[in-house]
Amino acid sequence: MKLNPAFCRLFPFAIYLGFFAVGGAFEFLYVQGAPFLENWDPRWLYPTKTLLVLLALIWLWRNFTELAKPSEVKPIDWAIGVVTGVVVFVLWINLAQDWATVGQSAGYDPTDPQTGQPDWTLVAIRIFGAAMVVPVMEELFWRSFVMRWIARQDFLGVDPARVGAKAFFITAVLFASEHSLWLAGLMAGVAYNWLYMRSRNLWVPVAAHAVTNGLLGFWVVQTHNWQFW
Repeated sequence: MKLNPAFCRLFPFAIYLGFFAVGGAFEFLYVQGAPFLENWDPRWLYPTKTLLVLLALIWLWRNFTELAKPSEVKPIDWAIGVVTGVVVFVLWINLAQDWATVGQSAGYDPTDPQTGQPDWTLVAIRIFGAAMVVPVMEELFWRSFVMRWIARQDFLGVDPARVGAKAFFITAVLFASEHSLWLAGLMAGVAYNWLYMRSRNLWVPVAAHAVTNGLLGFWVVQTHNWQFW
């Protein structure tokens, strides 16, 4: 069965966002004393979310034509993507000022409440999800779908290099709105948009996004700045 291209790129992202509502509902029921949540551990929501998003990506993979040929990426584009990912990481941890933040993010704390030590299984899953699953899911949604769809609704036929300024900046702003660190998110959105337009290959912003999230993950573990997760 041929699936709608927009659905294919929206569905994994919708699962990811949906878990924020699921987490909020579980937290409410837990506080209310729901008996089936007596032993509920909210730290396992992220692994569950990561697994479901990964399964959705695997199920829909044949529909992602923009990810069909990573071998076509030029070495210089890989290099620029990696460097950009490092730059975005540096910006991310240095733009966490009050004026550049909306709301308070509790982040993801994998610490075992009994021992006070990080649960390394959860740490590994969190880094894997952030560096290997989220970049693919988000770049398919934000860059491949949203940015090109704003340019033209039959987005699969849109050359990334020709999306135009309107689609570029709207997508960057929307991407920023997804993050409590809105300025860091805006800079990241601009950087990943630019990479997609420059290289015309989605693997380049995916690689940059993976580098940013991977470095952030290792930094968070080293510094215990869990709020950045």
